Amino acid sequence: MKLSKEIKTGIIVIGGILLFVLGFSYLKSSPVFDNSITLYAVYDNVGGLQNGTPVAINGLNVGTVKDIQFKDASGKLLVTFSVDNTFAFSKNSIALLYDTGIIGGKGIQIKPMLDNGPMIQQGDTLRSESKPGITELLQQNLTPLQTKVEDALSNADSLLVNVNRVFDDKRRKELQESISGLHELIVSFKGSAVAINELLEDNRRGLDSAVTNVGTITRNFSQLSDSLAQAGLPTTIANLQYTITNLNNLLAKIDQGEGSIGKLMKDEELYTNLTAASRELDLLLQDFRLNPKRYVNVSVFGKKQKEYVLPEKDPAEKTEH
Repeated sequence: MKLSKEIKTGIIVIGGILLFVLGFSYLKSSPVFDNSITLYAVYDNVGGLQNGTPVAINGLNVGTVKDIQFKDASGKLLVTFSVDNTFAFSKNSIALLYDTGIIGGKGIQIKPMLDNGPMIQQGDTLRSESKPGITELLQQNLTPLQTKVEDALSNADSLLVNVNRVFDDKRRKELQESISGLHELIVSFKGSAVAINELLEDNRRGLDSAVTNVGTITRNFSQLSDSLAQAGLPTTIANLQYTITNLNNLLAKIDQGEGSIGKLMKDEELYTNLTAASRELDLLLQDFRLNPKRYVNVSVFGKKQKEYVLPEKDPAEKTEH
């Protein structure tokens, strides 16, 4: 059976229309026969997000961005995107706007919530969040550093200006002279160091001998210490310490008036009596020397001894008065 020209023309037109629809859908990244739902999200700034950008869940592309337009006079942007409904998640999920690469580009990553909330449906609006990209993070971190660098450069510039004001021609000349003097001092130190090295080199044998003698003296002193320890020096020191302790106790008792010596030192009446007795003994001896007849009577050949007459000037009475 032959087809008429009209039927062929109709078939060609219908086929062209179908190809046009399929091509337009492909260019819009929305297949004609798909199993997806349309969702919405509102952002303050989309950062260059474009239509046809993939929408992913856990890194898997599940949809595309269909449309971006202003929501109202506030300037907020309403993003329309499709998501494959084969994976069910809660209405409380978040549509995260993030950087897809280092050089730029934005994408939407859905953070699915698998809670007990209502499941997502056609036309729902998800909560939106924006994750700062590397460029924004660098800008946020580098801005304070840039401010500090600018302040440091400004301070350095001021410092250089002040240094230029301080170091005039006269000061520069003095500074140069100081540096020259410091160089001469270093050269002098170097010469002194060379001389000291030569002196040490010339007297190395003497120094070695002196060090050896010091070592010998140290060993002898160690042996002497050992000998004193073996000779019972610690015991002697302990006995001496014990004796000193007893002597201190004896002196303390004497100072407190204990014992005969303590009483002799502390009893003033005893001291006075001893002083008086000494004085009277002295007078007795003096009187015995001057007047022996008062104490000794000697009779020769039975002659009656004369009675002793007290002299007019008795030294004992004189002393007593």
